[in-house]
Amino acid sequence: MLLRRRGRQTDMKRFTVAAVILALLATPTLAQGRRGGGGGDTKTEQKPKVDEKAYKAALDRIPEPKEKYDPWGVTKPAADPAKKPK
Repeated sequence: MLLRRRGRQTDMKRFTVAAVILALLATPTLAQGRRGGGGGDTKTEQKPKVDEKAYKAALDRIPEPKEKYDPWGVTKPAADPAKKPK
């Protein structure tokens, strides 16, 4: 009789652990599937029109760099100025 009780208790513990794990896994899934009245407007938002002339004028105002930028320059040893790589 004592042996049967242990088996039932073990089965119940396993069932409880499995139920808790499934509940924890299902919670994020339920949160992703909800659709409802959020804080968004129902009106369609209009994107501002891009002014090509202003964009090109802004690009022209950016000064050209004197030297070409080398992001790996710190890792390389100083090169001889007489020898320039091709």
